Amino acid sequence: MLGKKLVTAQKRGETRALCLGLGMVACSMMMYFFIGITIVPFYTKSVWTTETVCKVLKVNIKDKVLCPNSEVSEDEDVFPYPCLQVWVNMTASGQEVMLYHTEDTLDKNPKCSYVPDKLENSKEVKARVETIANNFKKYQTFPCYYDPGGMQTNVILSRLYPPKGLLFAFLWPSLMFTGGCLIIVLVKISQYVSMLSAWQ
Repeated sequence: MLGKKLVTAQKRGETRALCLGLGMVACSMMMYFFIGITIVPFYTKSVWTTETVCKVLKVNIKDKVLCPNSEVSEDEDVFPYPCLQVWVNMTASGQEVMLYHTEDTLDKNPKCSYVPDKLENSKEVKARVETIANNFKKYQTFPCYYDPGGMQTNVILSRLYPPKGLLFAFLWPSLMFTGGCLIIVLVKISQYVSMLSAWQ
């Protein structure tokens, strides 16, 4: 009787472990799919892939402009903000080009180097833009990214999805997939050993 109970408990434990392993594999595949349709297209779409050194030539803050985002249809999402323009000298070609914060900045407003998030306090937005302008005036030389193919003549300060960020995004589903496969293999080995012992 005790032996049957132990065998039954062992089978239940193996079933639960097998379900856990299969669940981890399924979750990792869903995460792979999610990353593949969200992050990977933005990474492959970006043409600013080569790093170079930029030197600040001039920094201007123009009067407040409205965010001309074509995707925004509601008036409440359109807000005025100071337009920061940063012109740099690109070491790779020696050209005078405009600097943008990220790839999204160019899509949101090609006239400004930085587009702040919507904030209720206009003074906070102005202070943030002035702080960024002062940082550019203080740190004249910094790394930036340009398009080696020449499709985009401007440069960006930082990429939204750099190679390290993409690898980090794939790290967790890879660990989950490996852990799930390891659990399944261990359960199968345990079942094989149990069958071998019972046969002997």
